[in-house]
Amino acid sequence: MSAFRIGQGYDAHRFKPGDHVVLGGVKIPFEQGMAAHSDGDVALHALCDALLGAAGQGDIGRHFPDSDPAFKGIDSRVLLRRVRSLLDELNWAPVNVDLTLVCQAPRLAAHIPAMRDHIAADLEISPDQVNVKATTTEKMGFEGRGEGISAYAVALLERPR
Repeated sequence: MSAFRIGQGYDAHRFKPGDHVVLGGVKIPFEQGMAAHSDGDVALHALCDALLGAAGQGDIGRHFPDSDPAFKGIDSRVLLRRVRSLLDELNWAPVNVDLTLVCQAPRLAAHIPAMRDHIAADLEISPDQVNVKATTTEKMGFEGRGEGISAYAVALLERPR
């Protein structure tokens, strides 16, 4: 069995009426909210999928189905911490994670340091093991038209010796 595994994740949510979005565990004031069963944090959902995929444990929907009322409105940081606990049980440790957030708005640069800190704390790793970046699509696609936000994540796990 390999001592390292890589996983990738993706998530997207459309906007709905609201006054903020949550990304990377950070509440960001905005003129819209996210349509979702949970808090709609696409960054953490993509990251959970990347971590679960690397560990061979399926995806976020398998572990936290949107058909379960227990997860209605749940803080996605709780889900990320549960994924981290599962990794511990399976003897996997995150080496590093890398996320890309895709949206035309809101502007995210000022919020990235807090996202990094939240993710590092929830995964029990150093902030220098977490990278978060944001990009636009130059007004192309659903993100560029201001219909929603998507996120991509990659995670590297290792089995400590």
